[in-house]
Amino acid sequence: MKLRLASAFLGVLLGGSALADPAAGHIDWNYDGDHGPKHWAELTPDFGECARGKAQSPIDISHATPRADLPDLDVHYHTAPLRILNNGHTVQVNAPDDDTLSIGAHRYHLAQFHFHTPSEEHLDGKTYAMELHMVHRDDEGHLAVLGVLIRHGRRNAALDHVLSHLPEDHDGEHEAVDDVDPASLLPKDLSYFYYEGSLTTPPCAEHVAWYVLEHPIEASKQQIASFKKLYAHNARPVQPLNARRVYAHRAHAPAHP
Repeated sequence: MKLRLASAFLGVLLGGSALADPAAGHIDWNYDGDHGPKHWAELTPDFGECARGKAQSPIDISHATPRADLPDLDVHYHTAPLRILNNGHTVQVNAPDDDTLSIGAHRYHLAQFHFHTPSEEHLDGKTYAMELHMVHRDDEGHLAVLGVLIRHGRRNAALDHVLSHLPEDHDGEHEAVDDVDPASLLPKDLSYFYYEGSLTTPPCAEHVAWYVLEHPIEASKQQIASFKKLYAHNARPVQPLNARRVYAHRAHAPAHP
């Protein structure tokens, strides 16, 4: 059963800022050293799920069970002037509320998308150059993340709209970017792996539905390097699968022409 995330935790993911503890103030976490992933749970009790959770993300996806009965992903994104934010942990693009993802009868709204390098999810032990996380929420606050792996390859014109406007300062200020259709960042084939996981950043809250696309998109070395100038490494290590199952679903039709 999916549970509604607490509003403070939801704000961490959707607002892109670290959790603010009323008593301790801003909690400084990062990806290395004493404030890195191994120590997140020690920074504040609110991050305790990062250590005690049994359904954490990311994972190494292998031995997935085929499930033809799972629904296709039905994406309804629109071209719009989005806005970009360097929040000190990643580069995030906030989306208008009318972009939706339907999974069967369940509809989510695209809240934002952001990037990690290298990829957080692994496929059969393999990592990719980057990963795009498209974060959705439904009207009750449930979260669904669409994970898009990015490999070295040809220049990606759709990614240029974001990567050519990267704000260098970690000051939380927004900067206008070109009109972007988030659907142009997806592969044509939306076959996916599904599992129940968590946020990959503190507070690592669980009951997040993960849909990791089987087919990666490409980006040039120059495009990937432009992101790495800001964040050379912002990926949480893979977590134990424990008792969870991973399911594989092959899409019946392309998502877009």
